[in-house]
Amino acid sequence: MPAQAKPEATARTSPPLTERQAARRRRILHASAQLASRGGFDAVQMREVAESSQVALGTLYRYFPSKVHLLVATMQDQLEHMHGTLRKKPPGGESAAERVAETLMRAFRALQREPHLADAMVRALTFADRSVSPEVDQVSRQTTVIILDAMGLENPTPEQLSAVRVIEHTWHSALITWLSGRASIAQVKIDIETVCRLIDLTDPENPENPENPENPENNG
Repeated sequence: MPAQAKPEATARTSPPLTERQAARRRRILHASAQLASRGGFDAVQMREVAESSQVALGTLYRYFPSKVHLLVATMQDQLEHMHGTLRKKPPGGESAAERVAETLMRAFRALQREPHLADAMVRALTFADRSVSPEVDQVSRQTTVIILDAMGLENPTPEQLSAVRVIEHTWHSALITWLSGRASIAQVKIDIETVCRLIDLTDPENPENPENPENPENNG
């Protein structure tokens, strides 16, 4: 994604779906999420997804070539729903860093309520190879849009986009360590709040930003 481009979350990179196709895709993603919520990654079997969503197995594979493709797309869909919820009730922090930290913790707690689903989606991201790059990119773009919305930015600088990417990596890593039992919710919160400080450091108007002409180090 070029640094100067405004990230946009799109449903697919292929031609737009018809209304009937979009409805079928929604049923598939809903069935995937329901099965994952009950039993995690292993519970999502393509034949069961097809039966639950009332589509032919061959049709399911045309939409999603594998379970990994399906679960990564399910994560993008879940993030899109979270984004809608966040827009209805925006974070209330005074600074951009506080708003992003609050936003990511709210998203984290939403996933915490569905640990089997969260584990299935994260495992799919971990297993994803190059063939799943379009779906993985969708997840990344959706996460970026959520963070930029919380920051209140439409035209981020390259430095700010770099900070957003580091925040995304940290959030994803924190989710993995929590799911594996290696981190508590309190530790996740500390890590998220710490990495979100990068937002202040990359703010062009922050005197401590090395790119700001008013930074004392630039006047030495």
